[in-house]
Amino acid sequence: MADESATAARRVRSHRNGGGRFRRREKKGGVDSISCLPDVILQHILSFIPTKFAIRTSLLSKRWRHVWCDTPSLYFDSSKLEAAWINKTLAHYTALKMMHFHLYSSRQSHVSHMDKWIEFVMSRHVENLSLKLWLDEYTLPDFFYISSSIKQLTLEYCDMIDRCSVAWTSLKNLSLLSCNLSDESMAKILSGCPILESLTLSKCDGFRFLDLSESVRLKTLVVDRNRCVKQIVAPHIHCLKLINSQLPCTVTDTSSLTEAHLDIPFNSDEIFYNIDHVLAMVLKMIEDLQHVEKLTFGGHFLQILSLVELCGVPFPMLKVKALTLETMIFRYVIPGIKRVLQNSPDLKKLTVHTSYCHNIPGEHLDKYLKGLNPAKCWRSIDGVRWNKSGRDVESKHLASFVELVLKNRKTLEKMFLPSEDVCFKEIVPTLSHNDKVSIACLLTLVSGELSWGLVSSLIGHFTSILIYILNADFSLSN
Repeated sequence: MADESATAARRVRSHRNGGGRFRRREKKGGVDSISCLPDVILQHILSFIPTKFAIRTSLLSKRWRHVWCDTPSLYFDSSKLEAAWINKTLAHYTALKMMHFHLYSSRQSHVSHMDKWIEFVMSRHVENLSLKLWLDEYTLPDFFYISSSIKQLTLEYCDMIDRCSVAWTSLKNLSLLSCNLSDESMAKILSGCPILESLTLSKCDGFRFLDLSESVRLKTLVVDRNRCVKQIVAPHIHCLKLINSQLPCTVTDTSSLTEAHLDIPFNSDEIFYNIDHVLAMVLKMIEDLQHVEKLTFGGHFLQILSLVELCGVPFPMLKVKALTLETMIFRYVIPGIKRVLQNSPDLKKLTVHTSYCHNIPGEHLDKYLKGLNPAKCWRSIDGVRWNKSGRDVESKHLASFVELVLKNRKTLEKMFLPSEDVCFKEIVPTLSHNDKVSIACLLTLVSGELSWGLVSSLIGHFTSILIYILNADFSLSN
């Protein structure tokens, strides 16, 4: 009995110590479990953090000294990085194939080095290239416009050169943000990207005409707050996101379109001084897209539709089957939503995402709705007094909204409401019974947050290393 008790005590002590033999063997070997992973896995993990942090892992041990040198990605996103440091980093980089390269630069001292950095990256056959160059008097070199390896390209604050021919023969996804583009340079880009599938143009100036009739593989188009574009020809586009800030902008030949996202930013009062043109444009957009079966309307767009409804302007019938509303629930969107529901006889699914939006300034509403009683304009026929701001929404308003939806769209089968708004959870059980409609709450996920959550999960396995290296001073050694 005494021997058994002694054995049990030793087992307990061993368990509390985490296993004495294993711990002694780990200390004697001097190698942690993460360091035992293959280089390819370690390099994949390092590719999710900025390069300056990845480099610091070389201080850990001889095992780690050169691991970062062969990572498939380099990420330079700091205006504080010296050109000499970037040059030395590239000199130590040994990977023959680069998957991702990101560079953000706002330092004029980088200008004289920029061509050399871009040439280095392209010599490594980079597939995903992102350049954010807030630099004066710098233009991309001619050789940049010829590449057979780039599959995804993001350019921000980069002016495109008209004289250069474009040959991005493998490019599938192109995003141009705050770039100056002429009609000629835009045409050359499209002709030089034969397999382009997705195009994003955000806050780009210069070009007025976007003809996509020859881009037969281009299926997704995002046009976001481009001040100059006047006409878009999109016969092959399946998915369109159009956020207009200047008027008018017409979209023609949308026969292939199956999904559209429409909104109008209220960046300034300028848009309301030409409100008649705004309403005309919105109605033209609705008319052009009335055959689309999947639609998303933003809160600003819905407010314009409310003005259309209040003024008795004819509204086209829609063939939409799945409708998404990205808005807060308040009185300035209610008439527009109601009219959309009434003019959508085939609607089966409604999704609501809570999204902040500005109100139309009161002085502009009063000016446009002259002769009408404002108090009556924003009150439903059921006598509901809607909240003036999305910040003032209460359970009773949300209950009234759901009842309005159920009353005005009898064909509805599914309704998805945002679960982050506790009020929605509270009011669903109080609604009038309807066996035909399934009401569910959903979690609205922002793509950036979701992606960072995934990255954080990966880095979580790396915590013990990062705690040490993020506070370490480091300089490249030969």
